[in-house]
Amino acid sequence: MTKNYTQVWDLDSIYHGGSASPELQEALHNLKQEIHSFVQNVAEWSVPESTEDSVEFLLLINQNAEISKGLMNAGSFLECLASADVNDERAVELSGLVYSYAAEHATALDDWYEKFVETDDRIWTELLQARGLSQIAFVLNEARENRKQKGSKEQEAVINALSVDGYRGWSDHYDTIVGKLRIDIELNGQKQTISAGQALNMLNDPDHQVRQEVFRAYTAAWQSNGRLFADTLNHLAGFRLKTYDIRGEEDFLKEPLALNRLDNKTLDTMWKVIEEHKATFVTFLERKAQLLGLKKLSFYDVEAPLVLTEQPKKYSYDEGAAFILEQFEKFSPKMARFAKHAFEKHWIEAENRDNKRPGGFCTDFPLEKESRIFMTYDGAPGTVATLAHELGHAFHSHVIRNEPYENTDYAMNVAETASTFAEMIIADASVKAAESKEEKITLLEDKIGRSIAFFMNIHARFLFETRFYQERKNGLLSVDSLNRLMEEAQREAYLDALDEYHPQFWASKLHFYIADVPFYNFPYTFGYLFSLGIYHKALETGKSYEDDYIALLKDTGAMSTEQLAQKHLHVDLTKPTFWEDAVQLAAADVEEFLQLTEDLI
Repeated sequence: MTKNYTQVWDLDSIYHGGSASPELQEALHNLKQEIHSFVQNVAEWSVPESTEDSVEFLLLINQNAEISKGLMNAGSFLECLASADVNDERAVELSGLVYSYAAEHATALDDWYEKFVETDDRIWTELLQARGLSQIAFVLNEARENRKQKGSKEQEAVINALSVDGYRGWSDHYDTIVGKLRIDIELNGQKQTISAGQALNMLNDPDHQVRQEVFRAYTAAWQSNGRLFADTLNHLAGFRLKTYDIRGEEDFLKEPLALNRLDNKTLDTMWKVIEEHKATFVTFLERKAQLLGLKKLSFYDVEAPLVLTEQPKKYSYDEGAAFILEQFEKFSPKMARFAKHAFEKHWIEAENRDNKRPGGFCTDFPLEKESRIFMTYDGAPGTVATLAHELGHAFHSHVIRNEPYENTDYAMNVAETASTFAEMIIADASVKAAESKEEKITLLEDKIGRSIAFFMNIHARFLFETRFYQERKNGLLSVDSLNRLMEEAQREAYLDALDEYHPQFWASKLHFYIADVPFYNFPYTFGYLFSLGIYHKALETGKSYEDDYIALLKDTGAMSTEQLAQKHLHVDLTKPTFWEDAVQLAAADVEEFLQLTEDLI
């Protein structure tokens, strides 16, 4: 029996009263005081000359952890408010205040890490062995090494101060434009005005004509605001490139690789293996076009559902929740119990309504030891999988919660592993639970669509961003230039298998405008393939793999990605073998799809 779960989240349990919350104001006031105290304590802390100095070092570590939790709590709360209601201007204003606090904190951290560098190597090694610091040694060593790659203390202070209006300012500017964006469409003689998020959902409509009409209006809206988006992207990237110049860093991939604790050899090997197998997935696109009665798919057809039955599969929110809980239980009872808790405690904002931002996310509240999930649910199997994806993120935060706080800051690529693993459980279960051949085909198509997204769509984003940053070094890019770069990247990534592309995708995709993380793309593909390998092992092992999986998640913030794979999967990510095996698992779905649809063309 399904329960009647609410589709609107509870944020009052975090800070009561939304953006006008007195509790939030008090928390921000206390946070400001604590940061000022940390700044003074760092200034007074002398470079350690013996392990006897470890007491003060430990006090600074603990103070820093509490400040980091407070910043995340306030930032997550305000992000939730602004995402659920794009008209909440007070939330946006307060976010700017939190950004300024974070910048002040970051400057203090740079000063602190500079003293890490100044510490004698022998003393540093002994210091990390004292008072249980060995458990967070990886993170502290990483901070020390990363500081060596940055500019002087004075330069970093200026960068942190300017980043509020540089990185954050332009990123927030993008959110403001998107929040005001409205798309005028006319379907069946009726005119409608919808948000960008609602239009995005309509691009998955089973009717080709509806998709085409919405896509025309959707791309026109982004194009009409193209100058605004081009200014935003140009200046966001320009600030980043100037920061690299100050630090003497020419390779713009160095920072995203470091943030993901990933070796460039691993990234290159992954993309090379994918490129060698893309022809298989082009065959799938060609078969899908035939089944849809088209000569070639257009960009807006790639994710369109196949409708082989009169009533496409739809899940009510409660049915979707019940299906997720049932399938999670088969792999991990602990994950199922956690997801049930998230539904019951109203951690999820899923209502399909206007004035919400497009997309979805999971964000953490470390002080309450809770998460919140944002998405727009429409009942299609794909959104059930998206809900599972975000619950995977939340479960990751949950199992790592009792680790030292320093070890809970895991990179995006391994974060996407946990979420994609959860999503894969649901997608695979949906196919296996199909009650007819036709239903199995449609669900298998939806599952393969994820491979297309990670191998082609994400690859196009990576190619675009790489070339954009390269050209941006020489000056500003016009709307036409950005459109050209985007279409060229899409043609290459899809092996020119589409009839029509989406040149304005650079404007419509939020990921290009995220302040904290450049190249918010390749970690998704990494996470997908990495989780495929983990999922295959889980299938072979069964429920007994649950503890091994949780152990892997707990280590995600305490070692490099390559070390993580070696320790828990016994594989070398810089070699093609692991990636070959993972891609072959995805290719097997295509082979099954082609066999099942042979008599339908």
